[in-house]
Amino acid sequence: MLPRPDPWRSWAIVTYTSAFELFKVGIGPSSSHTVGPMLAALEMSTAIDDAVRVELFGSLSLTGFGHGTDRAIMLGLSGHHPATVPLDLVWELPRVVRETRRLSLADGREIGFDPEHDIVRRQEIDPAHPNVLRITTGSTSKTFASIGGGFLVAVIDGRLDAPPAGPAPVPYQFRSAEELLRLCASHAMTVAEVARRNESAMDPDGEDPGTRLARIAEVMRESIDRGMHATGTLPGALGIRRRARDLGLDLTETDRSLPPTGPSDWAGVYATAVNEENAAGGRIVTAPTNGAAGIVPAVLRFADEFCAMQVADPHAEFLLTASAIGSLLKANAGISGAELGCQGEVGSASAMAAAGLAAVLGGSPEQVENAAEIALEHNLGLTCDPVGGLVQVPCIERNAIGAIKSIAAASLALRGTGEHFVSLDVAIETMRQTGLDMHHKYKETSLGGLAVNVPAC
Repeated sequence: MLPRPDPWRSWAIVTYTSAFELFKVGIGPSSSHTVGPMLAALEMSTAIDDAVRVELFGSLSLTGFGHGTDRAIMLGLSGHHPATVPLDLVWELPRVVRETRRLSLADGREIGFDPEHDIVRRQEIDPAHPNVLRITTGSTSKTFASIGGGFLVAVIDGRLDAPPAGPAPVPYQFRSAEELLRLCASHAMTVAEVARRNESAMDPDGEDPGTRLARIAEVMRESIDRGMHATGTLPGALGIRRRARDLGLDLTETDRSLPPTGPSDWAGVYATAVNEENAAGGRIVTAPTNGAAGIVPAVLRFADEFCAMQVADPHAEFLLTASAIGSLLKANAGISGAELGCQGEVGSASAMAAAGLAAVLGGSPEQVENAAEIALEHNLGLTCDPVGGLVQVPCIERNAIGAIKSIAAASLALRGTGEHFVSLDVAIETMRQTGLDMHHKYKETSLGGLAVNVPAC
């Protein structure tokens, strides 16, 4: 039996996380298992001499190959970044490396590299974190933890490296939803305004965050559009057929033998489209992870097409609000499926999207917090059990349902006063405790749940 890792978040100092860290342009299928390892390999790519060896531990070992970890490592060692790697290389470069057992480096050199032997899968869980990889070249070795959302932390002497002392240098620091609401009340600001002022302070060039967020929103829209037009089957042994295009066509027709459709059904289709793109290794926005990347874009698109939004810059308002909630989730619980189960991914994304939707529809800060709490509360305990180690079943449908839950949560909150019994802070702490109590086989190891009860091929 795999040993249960020691709780590792005790070192954390709660700080504000930028919207541009929570929403990062990258490739599928996983932020923790693809984007994180690719960035780690990229960091080490300039130190490579004539050989390199990569060791994967815990969840990276157990489900990494289904999540594209091996491909990501080869891309990163070759000098490619998740946000800019040409999509035609995502599958082609690893194929060539496997065939030739040669790896081309960013400086033009070639070295021998056999993925079968130079990427080593070690099933034990490192005590530092469930997602650990070690990259060794010559006398240089560095160990990383991929903690979800594409975030990396160095592992030093068996422990996660401590973050910089003190909070992030932003004018409006908040460590809880309660503190965030007090800031909004005392300064007469919305949640998005708090986040906007923090983002402006963090940008050394003083660029309006709305401009950068518009690009993020555009990449989200593009991923939906690509997914809505793509056909065929997704990579891997499961042979899962792409459904977003046909689901969209079906919604345009009336069939009295089926339940009546409504606008929220489209959100489910949009989320499906994004997560099919993610499963295919396409370009998407981590939001806040790849496994849950469809929910925020789907609800934003839903708001664009079906809602009368009440704010001047709805895309920025939506994403800034969502990022403020995401910052709380990341700091006080986590966003990694290997750490918390799928509640940490789909649950977090659903809370962020519900908050964003409530904000653009004119909700008060209290209603925004309530929307996030409702969405999170009703994803508590959700396990991460990907069949075949692929980010396909049940991940794609979970995004579709998560998007619809977000809309329902925002609707409930907006029809209330903002007063409610369970606070967002309590829901976040409950998610953290549930993650600690959850058995490792339900946390992105494919050792339990649907992963062992559904044939993988």
